[in-house]
Amino acid sequence: MNGIASKLNRLWKERMHRVAARAVLDTPPIAPADDGLILFSMIGTRVLLPYLVAVKSLFGRLGRGRIAILDDGTLTAADRAVLAAHLGHPVIVSIDDVDTGPCPRGGCWERLLTLLDMRADAYVIQLDSDTITLGDIPEVVEAIASNRSFTLLGDPDSEFLSFSEMASLLDDDGYLHNPAAHVQGAIESGLDRVSLPMLTNPRYVRGCAGFAGFARGGDARMLAETFSQEATRLLGAERWARWGSEQVASNMIVANDPNALLLPYDHYFNFWDEGMPEDARFVHFIGSCRHSGSAYIDATRAAISALRAAG
Repeated sequence: MNGIASKLNRLWKERMHRVAARAVLDTPPIAPADDGLILFSMIGTRVLLPYLVAVKSLFGRLGRGRIAILDDGTLTAADRAVLAAHLGHPVIVSIDDVDTGPCPRGGCWERLLTLLDMRADAYVIQLDSDTITLGDIPEVVEAIASNRSFTLLGDPDSEFLSFSEMASLLDDDGYLHNPAAHVQGAIESGLDRVSLPMLTNPRYVRGCAGFAGFARGGDARMLAETFSQEATRLLGAERWARWGSEQVASNMIVANDPNALLLPYDHYFNFWDEGMPEDARFVHFIGSCRHSGSAYIDATRAAISALRAAG
């Protein structure tokens, strides 16, 4: 009975959030600019309203950039009309048109590889639809201005580590040689066996691909492809193609960009149903805790209220 009650409660919270998010349709459209910044997301019809809250609340704090979208294959004509009206006719790329080369298909790899191509000529921010910007974000503004990559942290203690330092934290038998282990832990435990000739001293950080900035320039797609080939050699194609491998690649790329920034976790964080800090500025409402309590609904309403006030 407890399981049924929990499921019903979650469904009710999801419905209440959809009602709250629908109010974003009554906020002013953004005025994008081709100024060297791209706000990029992969979305589908199911997350249209939360995505509009996510991207509008971020744009509202940055006041610059243009929008690009990777269609996961489910966007309808009506969805595209809404996106055009609210986001200034954003570029929309079909997921089927993305060439993943030697990297896996699915698991957000099309998203990562598309943004790595885009960063040749622009600073690109990857933004998940379950994020909300609630306050000023000076660290992000400065990172864009100084062309420094950044990432949201996976946990408060995440830091830059060498490949060998990261691998030493995880037992091979528990991760690398365990077919049931999550792909992130599996490849992290084997990083000391990954060869990337283009990097002298490769680094890694446990970041979160839900919010990451990629500095303009460089050939990071080649780095991603080489890393993916090495990971496939270590884990096998089936294991490496599992959900989570794209985040590992994103973490690795950001960590090896010059002067990359780790966003301070007291202002930019993942919501684990442990309360909201008083000075929360950017929140990633991860799936397992997204509808715990009313935090996501409250943050959505607060962001929409701010958009109306600024409009």
